[in-house]
Amino acid sequence: MARMDFYRVLGVSREASDDDIKKAYRKLVFQHHPDRNPDSKDAEAKIREINAAYEIVGDAEKRRSYDRLYWGDEPRADVVDPSVILHDMEQKLFDEGRKELFAVLVKNVARVKAELALLRERTVADQGYDSFREDLVAARAAEVMDDFLTDEMEGRKGRLVEVAAEMMVSQGVVKKSDEGGFRSVRGALEESFRKGRIHGYASALELFYERR
Repeated sequence: MARMDFYRVLGVSREASDDDIKKAYRKLVFQHHPDRNPDSKDAEAKIREINAAYEIVGDAEKRRSYDRLYWGDEPRADVVDPSVILHDMEQKLFDEGRKELFAVLVKNVARVKAELALLRERTVADQGYDSFREDLVAARAAEVMDDFLTDEMEGRKGRLVEVAAEMMVSQGVVKKSDEGGFRSVRGALEESFRKGRIHGYASALELFYERR
């Protein structure tokens, strides 16, 4: 199953205005509604596809998240294996989380140095000499993560994860009716974002780390 391009489903370009998208959606619903096509076996499936597309690109916030997650920096080839689709999305969310925390930390050099000092103490106490221990860094990141997160950051993460989860439904990775499966996929996406944040924390500290 190829990735679903919601703009193509609605017959509009990525540059289409919100009004153009709404007009295209209404036209397609009118054209393909099962009541107008009683002899069509595909009408209901087509309407579901159109509704799924409009639910995302017809909402300004979801559309921005979709553009970021789907298109990224450059177009990608279609993929078929659902596990590949999911892994690809997990990697995108990981990268979003990593860049987010890295950007926050590098603006607060004093806090980075304080974190490094604490981690140096823990490392020396554990092994007798100084080094950049990734396991200790990750554990410390989990301890203090809330110190760096704002409501705005959490809201952005929630929007990205929500859109990513809906994209997994539209691309056949999981069915929305499979509540357990959907929760599992959403949880995996949230975990990828969390791991990305931890990696962003570690990357910022490593940038300033000097072994003694």
